[in-house]
Amino acid sequence: MRLAASLTAIAATLLLAACGGANAKVSGPSQSNSDATLRGPAGDYPMVLGEPFTINGVTYTPADTMNYDSVGYAQVDIGEGVSGSHRTLPLPSYVEVTSLDSGRTILVRMTERGPMTGTDLVTLSAGAWAQLGAPAGSRVPVRVRRVNPPEPERALLRAGANVPPRMDTPPGLLMALKRKLGLPIASPAAPPTVTASPGAAAVAKVEPKTSGKAAPVAKAIGKPADKLASAPPKPVGTEKPVPKVVDKPATAPAPKPVVEASGLYVQAGAYSTKARAEVVAKSIGGSVSPAGRVWRVRVGPHKDRGQAEAALAKVRAAGYADARVVTAP
Repeated sequence: MRLAASLTAIAATLLLAACGGANAKVSGPSQSNSDATLRGPAGDYPMVLGEPFTINGVTYTPADTMNYDSVGYAQVDIGEGVSGSHRTLPLPSYVEVTSLDSGRTILVRMTERGPMTGTDLVTLSAGAWAQLGAPAGSRVPVRVRRVNPPEPERALLRAGANVPPRMDTPPGLLMALKRKLGLPIASPAAPPTVTASPGAAAVAKVEPKTSGKAAPVAKAIGKPADKLASAPPKPVGTEKPVPKVVDKPATAPAPKPVVEASGLYVQAGAYSTKARAEVVAKSIGGSVSPAGRVWRVRVGPHKDRGQAEAALAKVRAAGYADARVVTAP
């Protein structure tokens, strides 16, 4: 009996791996507590590839590409939980989807073949679309990168729940990804050029008045030429010099940098906005500190490596799989 059951399971596995093509699909989130396969790691096996298929004259060949990393466009489509469709990746497989508009990155479980029309790279379920923060009814440029997440994150997606977002993609990498996709990159605006008019230049050259008395040129206006010629010249050196007042630019006091104590820290991630970093810090009992254009979330300091590793395990268990131990100066 056991031999017959083993042969039956092997035959079913081979059949699933061979079938599929354009109609390939795997189970979505489990709706039954008695379905132990979907609730455990076995819910990701066997992976389905299927035969090559053609869409709009283009042939797609499914393949188990471990280092898959590509850019394209995504749209929202039907689907359960945080899932999506892809034309060639194994089903199921796990990918990080990054919006090239915002840099937000989420983890998605690919469960179907698609899109079946057009040239878009992926389609996403309504749950994945909402977590990505994409506008309703839009078509968003994305990066899709295959990853191998830990089992707790796989279990969340199999159950229809979402995994906390990854670290935001830095602006420099976003620009490189946009160039790869062929998107236009906006150049920084040049400061406006101010050209002074001749009248303004003339006004700037007028000497200031001295002690409330009109300047000699102002006194001479309207007098006949003979009176000007007969006026005795003033002795040289009797005029009081006009002190020049130079306005010093107001300087605001430099902000005091946030100084972290020396030691070992667990860094959960770096975020482009302080508000998002504070939310993460509050959830894990960490602190927020600026680092260039991003805000770091760290827990610590810890007195030794053992204490830091224990804290790292807790942060990763909270859903931040990219957390690591760092040393502050």
